[in-house]
Amino acid sequence: MTKRILRWLIAIAAPLAILASGTAAAGYPERPIRLIVTFVPGGGADLLARYLAKALSEDMGQPVIVENRPGAGGMIGVEAGRNTKPDGYTLTLISSSYTVNPSLYRMTFDPVADITPIVQVSRGPLLVVANPAFPPNSLPELIAYAKAHPGAINYASSGEGSVIHLATELFARQAGIRMTHIPYKGGGNAQTDLMAGQVQLYFAATASALPHVAAGKMKALAVTTANRIAALPEVPTIAESGLPGYDATLWYGLIGPKNLPVDIVEKINAAVNRALVTPEAHAKLQADGAEPAGGSAAAFTTTIATGITQWAGIVKDLGIKPE
Repeated sequence: MTKRILRWLIAIAAPLAILASGTAAAGYPERPIRLIVTFVPGGGADLLARYLAKALSEDMGQPVIVENRPGAGGMIGVEAGRNTKPDGYTLTLISSSYTVNPSLYRMTFDPVADITPIVQVSRGPLLVVANPAFPPNSLPELIAYAKAHPGAINYASSGEGSVIHLATELFARQAGIRMTHIPYKGGGNAQTDLMAGQVQLYFAATASALPHVAAGKMKALAVTTANRIAALPEVPTIAESGLPGYDATLWYGLIGPKNLPVDIVEKINAAVNRALVTPEAHAKLQADGAEPAGGSAAAFTTTIATGITQWAGIVKDLGIKPE
């Protein structure tokens, strides 16, 4: 009798569990959503997060509050978001730097299986910028200067092991030059010191660098993708400037903690995709030197997994040792 009752309870519990999981988003969201940004205020990630938070607030009817949690190549913010309840009320904006970290750090979790990818938000180049007083005015001039002054150029990055760090090292390796790495906790601080002359070079997120270029506080030397950008059509690519085949893309995307219900993922994904197809979003991102991405959660999962594999090969080729 006891076994029959137990089997009966299991039989009715299973469909109830499926029903519960399938209706998780019925009233979602019912309170404010926290959006963790894994870098400091003022950088490209922060600017995009605040634009995205405004768009999602309007679409979903609840405030989306941005919280900056920088450090450790973005992993402090990722851990903060990953260790929350999978209810859709804490999201994390990651960059392509996330796919570099498994090759550089001892991970305490699986970078694909232990998160929930939701949607890729944007993609675009990095902008190679220099202090206006720095003598080189083009990438060929920079390479010649670096060869004449080995190690004398201080270049900034948004953190040890960030995609900006690796993209700059990849450039230096292909150009056959040696520069000195100065890591920061985020792009905002790196750009402040670049404009102050504490460092000479930075591979910046276009969104945060373009206003300073327009104001004459930085000079743009190149973009890192295969194509030029509409915001600065006169600025050549690195490939055009003597390093054919060079291509590094900066992307941003939303993730949630592991086991985020599928219907909540779909609801957030749909809201982001709606925001990205508006003329306002296209104009905003294009002005920032980027473009909307969007797409499915499955496609974003593939982007993350592919990036991890690609950067692992580059880290190995560069001879950078995991910490």
